[in-house]
Amino acid sequence: MNRIVILLFSVLLLQACGTTKVERQAERTFKGDWTLTDISYPGSSGFVDVKLFQDAKTNCFRGSNWSFVSNNNQGQYILSGANCEQEVREIVWTVEETDKNTGLYYFTLKVLKDGQKARFVKTGFKLRLTQLSESNMIWEQTVSFEGKPFVIRMDFIKNNY
Repeated sequence: MNRIVILLFSVLLLQACGTTKVERQAERTFKGDWTLTDISYPGSSGFVDVKLFQDAKTNCFRGSNWSFVSNNNQGQYILSGANCEQEVREIVWTVEETDKNTGLYYFTLKVLKDGQKARFVKTGFKLRLTQLSESNMIWEQTVSFEGKPFVIRMDFIKNNY
């Protein structure tokens, strides 16, 4: 009897920790090669130049190429632009549905450096996935600037080779 209860509890726990069908579909839509076409700051006035993902300034990210593999949630990106380090950056990513009523998703990104394993990387970046289709997606990240929320918006288009 105890074994049955433990087995049933284990199965329920595994189901609760797994991704939902909607999350898996979003991850499959991510699959492929994308180009970051624009970075903007909704609600901001004036010139802003921030460092994204503790890596480089926004001018290096405009036109950068991103590749996402859905079966293992890994990928990479390569910066573009003059005076930008153009080596491959390895990433690990996940999509989480946070509100079933609004369909709002969050996207978590970890940048791996020098062959790091994802489980040893303690820092990552949480972004809102405000739009995702077969041809484009939009990420938004809210950071603190001068003690106030500040939104960074990144627009991507999917590359069709």
